[in-house]
Amino acid sequence: MIAFIYSVSFFTVIASFRGTVPYGLSLEIGDTVQILEKCDGWYRGFALKNPNIKGIFPSSYVHLKNACVKNKGQFEMVIPTEDSVITEMTSTLRDWGTMWKQLYVRNEGDLFHRLWHIMNEILDLRRQVLVGHLTHDRMKDVKRHITARLDWGNEQLGLDLVPRKEYAMVDPEDISITELYRLMEHRHRKKDTPVQASSHHLFVQMKSLMCSNLGEELEVIFSLFDSKENRPISERFFLRLNRNGLPKAPDKPERHCSLFVDLGSSDLRKDIYITVHIIRIGRMGAGEKKNACSVQYRRPFGCAVLSIADLLTGETKDDLILKVYMCNTESEWYQIHENIIKKLNARYNLTGSNAGLAVSLQLLHGDIEQIRREYSSVFSHGVSITRKLGFSNIIMPGEMRNDLYITIERGEFEKGGKSVARNVEVTMFIVDSSGQTLKDFISFGSGEPPASEYHSFVLYHNNSPRWSELLKLPIPVDKFRGAHIRFEFRHCSTKEKGEKKLFGFSFVPLMQEDGRTLPDGTHELIVHKCEENTNLQDTTRYLKLPFSKGIFLGNNNQAMKATKESFCITSFLCSTKLTQNGDMLDLLKWRTHPDKITGCLSKLKEIDGSEIVKFLQDTLDTLFGILDENSQKYGSKVFDSLVHIINLLQDSKFHHFKPVMDTYIESHFAGALAYRDLIKVLKWYVDRITEAERQEHIQEVLKAQEYIFKYIVQSRRLFSLATGGQNEEEFRCCIQELLMSVRFFLSQESKGSGALSQSQAVFLSSFPAVYSELLKLFDVREVANLVQDTLGSLPTILHVDDSLQAIKLQCIGKTVESQLYTNPDSRYILLPVVLHHLHIHLQEQKDLIMCARILSNVFCLIKKNSSEKSVLEEIDVIVTSLLDILLRTILEITSRPQPSSSAMRFQFQDVTGEFVACLLSLLRQMTDRHYQQLLDSFSTKEELRDFLLQIFTVFRILIRPEMFPKDWTVMRLVANNVIITTVLYLSDALRKNFLNENFDYKIWDSYFYLAVIFINQLCLQLEMFTPSKKKKVLEKYGDMRVTMGCEIFSMWQNLGEHKLHFIPALIGPFLEVTLIPQPDLRNVMIPIFHDMMDWEQRRSGNFKQVEAKLIDKLDSLMSEGKGDETYRELFNSIIPLFGPYPSLLKKIERETWRESGVSLIATVTRLMERLLDYRDCMKMGEVDGKKIGCTVSLLNFYKTELNKEEMYIRYIHKLYDLHLKAQNFTEAAYTLLLYDELLEWSDRPLREFLTYPMQTEWQRKEHLHLTIIQNFDRGKCWENGIILCRKIAEQYESYYDYRNLSKMRMMEASLYDKIMDQQRLEPEFFRVGFYGKKFPFFLRNKEFVCRGHDYERLEAFQQRMLNEFPHAIAMQHANQPDETIFQAEAQYLQIYAVTPIPESQEVLQREGVPDNIKSFYKVNHIWKFRYDRPFHKGTKDKENEFKSLWVERTSLYLVQSLPGISRWFEVEKREVVEMSPLENAIEVLENKNQQLKTLISQCQTRQMQNINPLTMCLNGVIDAAVNGGVSRYQEAFFVKEYILSHPEDGEKIARLRELMLEQAQILEFGLAVHEKFVPQDMRPLHKKLVDQFFVMKSSLGIQEFSACMQASPIHFPNGSPRVCRNSAPASVSPDGTRVIPRRSPLSYPAVNRYSSSSLSSQASAEVSNITGQSESSDEVFNMQPSPSTSSLSSTHSASPNVTSSAPSSARASPLLSDKHKHSRENACLSPRERPCSAIYPTPVEPSQRMLFNHIGDGALPRSDPNLSAPEKAVNPTPSSWSLDSGKEAKNMSDSGKLISPPVPPRPTQTASPARHTTSISPSPAGRSPLKGSVQSFTPSPVEYHSPGLISNSPVLSGSYSSGISSLSRCSTSETSGFENQVNEQSAPVPVPVPVPVPVPVPVPVPTYGGEEPVRKESKTPPPYSVYERTLRRPVPLPHSLSIPVTPEPPALPPKPLAARSSHLENGARRTDPGPRPRPLPRKVSQL
Repeated sequence: MIAFIYSVSFFTVIASFRGTVPYGLSLEIGDTVQILEKCDGWYRGFALKNPNIKGIFPSSYVHLKNACVKNKGQFEMVIPTEDSVITEMTSTLRDWGTMWKQLYVRNEGDLFHRLWHIMNEILDLRRQVLVGHLTHDRMKDVKRHITARLDWGNEQLGLDLVPRKEYAMVDPEDISITELYRLMEHRHRKKDTPVQASSHHLFVQMKSLMCSNLGEELEVIFSLFDSKENRPISERFFLRLNRNGLPKAPDKPERHCSLFVDLGSSDLRKDIYITVHIIRIGRMGAGEKKNACSVQYRRPFGCAVLSIADLLTGETKDDLILKVYMCNTESEWYQIHENIIKKLNARYNLTGSNAGLAVSLQLLHGDIEQIRREYSSVFSHGVSITRKLGFSNIIMPGEMRNDLYITIERGEFEKGGKSVARNVEVTMFIVDSSGQTLKDFISFGSGEPPASEYHSFVLYHNNSPRWSELLKLPIPVDKFRGAHIRFEFRHCSTKEKGEKKLFGFSFVPLMQEDGRTLPDGTHELIVHKCEENTNLQDTTRYLKLPFSKGIFLGNNNQAMKATKESFCITSFLCSTKLTQNGDMLDLLKWRTHPDKITGCLSKLKEIDGSEIVKFLQDTLDTLFGILDENSQKYGSKVFDSLVHIINLLQDSKFHHFKPVMDTYIESHFAGALAYRDLIKVLKWYVDRITEAERQEHIQEVLKAQEYIFKYIVQSRRLFSLATGGQNEEEFRCCIQELLMSVRFFLSQESKGSGALSQSQAVFLSSFPAVYSELLKLFDVREVANLVQDTLGSLPTILHVDDSLQAIKLQCIGKTVESQLYTNPDSRYILLPVVLHHLHIHLQEQKDLIMCARILSNVFCLIKKNSSEKSVLEEIDVIVTSLLDILLRTILEITSRPQPSSSAMRFQFQDVTGEFVACLLSLLRQMTDRHYQQLLDSFSTKEELRDFLLQIFTVFRILIRPEMFPKDWTVMRLVANNVIITTVLYLSDALRKNFLNENFDYKIWDSYFYLAVIFINQLCLQLEMFTPSKKKKVLEKYGDMRVTMGCEIFSMWQNLGEHKLHFIPALIGPFLEVTLIPQPDLRNVMIPIFHDMMDWEQRRSGNFKQVEAKLIDKLDSLMSEGKGDETYRELFNSIIPLFGPYPSLLKKIERETWRESGVSLIATVTRLMERLLDYRDCMKMGEVDGKKIGCTVSLLNFYKTELNKEEMYIRYIHKLYDLHLKAQNFTEAAYTLLLYDELLEWSDRPLREFLTYPMQTEWQRKEHLHLTIIQNFDRGKCWENGIILCRKIAEQYESYYDYRNLSKMRMMEASLYDKIMDQQRLEPEFFRVGFYGKKFPFFLRNKEFVCRGHDYERLEAFQQRMLNEFPHAIAMQHANQPDETIFQAEAQYLQIYAVTPIPESQEVLQREGVPDNIKSFYKVNHIWKFRYDRPFHKGTKDKENEFKSLWVERTSLYLVQSLPGISRWFEVEKREVVEMSPLENAIEVLENKNQQLKTLISQCQTRQMQNINPLTMCLNGVIDAAVNGGVSRYQEAFFVKEYILSHPEDGEKIARLRELMLEQAQILEFGLAVHEKFVPQDMRPLHKKLVDQFFVMKSSLGIQEFSACMQASPIHFPNGSPRVCRNSAPASVSPDGTRVIPRRSPLSYPAVNRYSSSSLSSQASAEVSNITGQSESSDEVFNMQPSPSTSSLSSTHSASPNVTSSAPSSARASPLLSDKHKHSRENACLSPRERPCSAIYPTPVEPSQRMLFNHIGDGALPRSDPNLSAPEKAVNPTPSSWSLDSGKEAKNMSDSGKLISPPVPPRPTQTASPARHTTSISPSPAGRSPLKGSVQSFTPSPVEYHSPGLISNSPVLSGSYSSGISSLSRCSTSETSGFENQVNEQSAPVPVPVPVPVPVPVPVPVPTYGGEEPVRKESKTPPPYSVYERTLRRPVPLPHSLSIPVTPEPPALPPKPLAARSSHLENGARRTDPGPRPRPLPRKVSQL
């Protein structure tokens, strides 16, 4: 049966329940659940943390929890009835639990572990509280510990400060705001500024004495010594050590641990020292034999000293080692510690054994009870207490002490008939009156139990010994009278017997006959001689003798004789029972000497205060006894003595004796008639105030009035009790007369000296203390009226003494704090007087601290919900009197600058905070009636306007973040609740009084501004709170932001046509409100924007102002981190809102309005998408591609879509800063160029902007140019810097600024030098696709090409991208993704390498251009990239796979060229073409030929230290050809079937045939070179290669090469082309041809990489290449332009464009020498990783040197550190093919030194004489005939020829793409046209093998297609030129880097194969209808 529960029941979950049953509710242990129904052991209900989910759970899993419900309904609060500390602990630990785990995640290990310990500790304490078995005191202590730990944890975790009262949390609703502020301030101040303890204690623990030769027991004596006053300030801590230097009683900690207590703050200074004296117990001499003497003596051993200043750092000094010193002479022992402190090194030295004292020291702070609590373990184990000498700074009542301190100082003794001085030992006894020795009353120090006798240490042979040993004698008071101390003196013999012979004694009585004890000070005692066997037990024999030299009994000769020897002691009494003062004794015994009463009363003021307070009760009884005896005679004297005693208790030292006097008055005072005399004398003094000249005594009387009134009141009560209330009226009259005299005296103005005002101040200071006494006898109203009259009589003139004004206010403050003011009846009487004085002070802005305190106290008494009539009336009075002045005061003090000192700043904040709390308290107390009365009280609208402006301003101040500390969330919420309530009241007044014709813009603007900053407060952003905190806030206050938002909307709607005043000013503030992620608030606020557009449209026909303001504010707010994705969607929803409103307008307006409105919203939405991405990216720590890409996206948006130049420039500089931070210097320079282009070379003044000062446009552009040049320099983009140098140089020249012009030309020259001299790495390029909806907007479903960092390969780049996008998934294929990937809620990355295709080939194809120059054009200003994918089309021929092997070539075109303002740009267009098998074969052969030429050239010039790479390459080509390589091409493409079926491929077939024949030429020449350099052990292999070569030739149908062939020898105008991993294919399109810089011959893989391979093995590698499983080492000699394979190469032709290219280690040749190990290691790098300038030539003989055409590369520095200087000398690359060269480099001087490379030459003559010279015989020296000139650049492809080989060869140019290097098709003849005409001069001599000397023969340029031979002038372009595309877009080079177009551009070298290659490149050429417009239009020019 189901039972419905109507009463609310709450249960706590005691075991977790998973809720696996149907309708089950999942619960966690600790949850609180509310029960709705119950049935058979099951409950149905919900957890309070998630009340929307309801379910069932077993009843056994929960436990009933007592609770009550508050605010039933939506925001009801369940409040457990358990102890509030338990509730707080539970909720706090839950919050901590979540944050504690986050600490672990954030790796904050220290706080993680500390918090874990605290949480466990709190749980233990919680258990103790829950058990409930604790005593009240223990419970209080436990709660104190709990709250301290909760506060610590909250502070460490940055949580809120919790206001508490008596350890329990305080509900802000239950107390006044001023009280809440005080609680918060108290806890905050306690946390920030810990209270300085006034009491300190020193903990000492003795560990051991480390000494090499102890062997004797030791006594160690610690004490504190004041070196300033030269005296000890503490008792001694005494302990004994055994023979090993360890404590004798280790099991008793109190024997070796001590606490020096009650040190004052004045004792913690540098001149306080810890002194340690060590005494040994043993033989007289430390080195005596053991059997020399059996008697043991106390002998000095050593001393150690430590300044207490070393302990002030607060750290525990564990195992501190103190050095132990010994004095040089024993007579100095008494002051050894002083000598050590003063560092008198001559008087002491280290002990012989170099001993060290190990101690542990710690300084503790706080009173002794606090120390006992905090260090309970110390006290529980046991510790001895060492007191200060004498009383502590504060004497506590009830403290019982009776200690006599005796210091054994010194003695003077005679030799006693001996030849040497005596060894004197002093023995001390305490003897009582009966002659018995008192047992155990001599204390050597704490740590040692008292003894019955004392033996001093012995000084060897010293008749004037000085001991200075301090002893404490704790003798009971009853033993003092009649007792004396006896000192016995003995000589200690050093003979074998070791006897101690008595030779004298001294004594001193402890008390004199008149009852006074032994006075403090030094006493010189008489030494009485005696025999050795004298019996001193009979004290009567010597007590009659004189004991001191100042006292003699008659003329006793014995006494006179004794005066020759003396003995000095110092005594000091510390007793609460005994006195040494005779006057005090005389006063207490006044009845025995009545005649001395007057004198005794007069002398009372001279008695020390400590003596009076010791006998306080007895003294007071004496005074009132004398008063009763004769009041007429002694009345005024007794009154004065009483005043003296009362004022004595005001002293801080005796302050704690006030309770003693209070107790005396209440319990012991019996003077029933005293009140008459006291009133009479007091009135007499008051009446004389105005007349008396000296008022010091009167002021003393007034100061004591509190206790005088206490005596009067108590006396009157005793009299009333005794007489039944007689003379009551008389008593009242007396009091009235007394107060009338007081009022008269107070009303007098001070004239002259100001003594009267001082008396008035003294009276006012103590007058409030009288109130409570008067209340004991009079009615509350009577007392209130008396006080009101008295305070009302104060003079209110403002020019009176300021100090008196302050005292008056203090008196008012004490009145408010008094018991009298707490009563509502008296409060109503006193309040007007209080407010009157407050108003005066606030008006003058004086004593604000006191005013704030008084006001706080006033409001503390008024509870929040008090509806009593008296409270409402009080509020009325306060509002009328103080509200206005309170507002003005807050405005005044908050406008002042804050003080600089921290103490003053705290005070300033306290005052401000208290006034604010008072204002909030007042406003919270005000009801509707109060507000109405307030608003009605303003007579004019101007007054009301001023008041509203004032209060709105104050509210804005209260909302400031700095108003309260950041963890005062409770206080801020209370303040906001009061503010919003008040604003709701005042908005009505605003609507009623300031609309329509009375509209006031200023007050409405102030209102809206207040509302906006109210909503934007950090403390109201509930989304940032923890769930529990958010729930609490909503339960108590709701969401105040929504309330204020609704109020804004309401007020806006009321404005009507006045809305135009706030457009566009309020757009920014309102936009800021809408960015808060609160749906209700956004729904309320966003329609206001529609309204603004509507009104702006009406006014001006558009809303451009709204749009501009909206965009500006949106940018600034989003940059601050506001807004979210939902906001964009919500803002977009404004578009439908345009429907209902336009009907109000005309039809045409509606159409225009709607169109422009929708356009604006769309623009803003797109901007927000970018801004949100920007904000999210900027949250990341490091600069990455996301940040830069996002900034670029935003920058382009501002320029192209919004045309907001200032925002555009701001983001240019943000992007510039990002690039600098990431060290992208080239990109930074391009970025700054964007701003530079907006400026002109003019003198227009520019304002200060960003970091730029105010300057002219010319100056700013100059500064930008220099900065950009610097960045291009740092980015090694020197060519761009040169152009800017030229531009700025032009400006300098036009202004005749030759100084700067010179500098600029030098800078330009330095950039040229850097181009030629410095190494420049060529970056990799990667295509990156970002797919999926989870990517930022600017990346989503787009593809980019990225410029990699230096040395960054594909694997590293891929890892970097995955680090930037940790949630992304890397796609493992290169295919285009489908739509499912695009729409997926995930992130997919597709990355693979691509090949850059340079825009212009002119520089790259030109002969003679150094590689250093070409390298720039290969990788800069790149628009186009490509990658290849091999596949088989149709049926694959298993016999010959080349028949069906096609290549899919994808070309990517970017929106901007790389490099640019970013490292990556979006792909704008992609083109896919397919290359036929024939085209593929052509590329393969061209690349292989190029590779062979490079290796042959390097070997020929001795750049190779090892011939193995050439050997393996030749072997791979020839062997593969023999086994069917080239023949496969013949089978595939030269057969009749193919030629007939593909008639269009005729030229391509001819080209393939030409390449085959060319390869045969290259191989033949290569074999000749190989034969020259091959080692002996590889000769058989060479012979095999030669044999196989002839087989290969025969397979090609070639028997002999015709002598008339028009093919030049293989010529390298730039030396060996660089073989690069990612070189681009060049055979298909000349666009792709590039010449690659030379490579070191050692930078090639090892021998076994060149073994032959079959076609099938190569083809099978294609599949692995696609999936990224290639070996980069295989790619080193992979010269194919595409992943297709050829039998000419033994390597796997890996596609360079696949998604991975993990490098494998290249195996170097075993023949490499160690010297070239560095080069070998370079060989292990793939070509992109190797330094471009790492060229390691082999020195050759002069006869082997040859003339070469390219000299720039020869001057590059060598990077191998292992090479010697001669090896580092440059050996130029040959410019023709020969085995030996008779020419040497032009840039080599005779001495072998390097000549600097020339600047790239200007256009030269049409031909060089060297190129037309017929066969020249080598000179004997092997030098060039043109020794003095530099070779000019070759204008045509025809170069030197070697006899015996084909006399014409194609010019080589390298193509640089992703891992492929190819040979260009710029050959001078076609394979089908070997019979071309040959110039007679150039006919070569047919020789079967090459001869050593090359004979250059001029060859005419062949014609193509009937064209006439053309030879054009060779002109080298400048280092950096702008090349326009034909039929394509222009290169987007910044205008600043462009070169003015000359009328006649330099002629380009002829391209012999242009006609033939045009067919091949048609398929891959991009067709663009015309020039492409720039994506970012520039202000200055359109490029």
